[in-house]
Amino acid sequence: MSRIAVLGAGAWGTALAICLSRRWDHAVMLWSHRPEHAARLAEARENARYLAGYAFPEALGVTGSLEEAVRGADAVLFVMPSQHVRAAAEAVRPLLAPGALLVSAAKGIEENTLLRMSQVLAAALGADAARHPIGVLSGPSFAQEVAAGAPAAVTVAFAEAADGERAQAMLSTDTLRLYRSSDVVGVELGGALKNVIAIAAGAVVGLELGHNSGAALITRGIAELTRLCLACGGRRETLAGLAGVGDLILTCTGALSRNRFVGVELGRGRSLAEIVASLDGKVAEGVRTTDAALRLAERVGVDMPIATQVRAVLRGECSAGEAVRLLMARPGREE
Repeated sequence: MSRIAVLGAGAWGTALAICLSRRWDHAVMLWSHRPEHAARLAEARENARYLAGYAFPEALGVTGSLEEAVRGADAVLFVMPSQHVRAAAEAVRPLLAPGALLVSAAKGIEENTLLRMSQVLAAALGADAARHPIGVLSGPSFAQEVAAGAPAAVTVAFAEAADGERAQAMLSTDTLRLYRSSDVVGVELGGALKNVIAIAAGAVVGLELGHNSGAALITRGIAELTRLCLACGGRRETLAGLAGVGDLILTCTGALSRNRFVGVELGRGRSLAEIVASLDGKVAEGVRTTDAALRLAERVGVDMPIATQVRAVLRGECSAGEAVRLLMARPGREE
């Protein structure tokens, strides 16, 4: 029997907990940082705020106690907005069982440090990081579909093959297929950067520019995120897989994508503040990742014109339509 702690009771954390708890050989505990929210989840057996309509399996435990969630866990999944991962990791540090796998399922870059989430986990654990394999889970996976039991495939990445194999065996289910990778950098940055490109793709839809524009945007977006990933030590083939192209296509085209929604509404002329308020507490990671990604790109000498225009629109420095015109007016270059 594997004990798994899922930290973060938003839509994605709840979906993963539901999916994993369907395995007879798993004891899964879902943790919410707000005890009153955990109590509501435990009573209703449903996350009405973030993932309404998906009943919790009988085997799924819910708690507002971090100690109860993590105690004896073989794997701890961090599934919260990326800017909260460090605090969660610092809190669980003294509670972890020896050798527990730590898996980030958060897709972002820490704003203050420009660290990837696996790096944040390692930094938060300090000397204890050497005792816990740290990896990442990423890929095309809308929470609603995973919770519903629709087939999906994602990538789990650990630097050491044995750790990846252990995570793959522990986290795979009948409906969630995991592929292994040793490219933690590529898997992680692919998941974070696609949210930035998805905002741009949504703006194309909001501006009603058509399919040609959308295809061009996504393709050039792949080029941008690939350049940055390679400069940071990721591998090109990773970006051609589930954590790269797969997640990018889903997030840029799927109606359930919050980042795409932000872009669509920006394209229609709504203000960012109004759009974020309409999300009702749900997070579009790309809004905060955009600036961090561009600062990281500047650090490693990578040009990201699409992300640059996304930032300008998010800051209110230009309209989505003007951003498109500026991109189209760039000097010609070889593909």
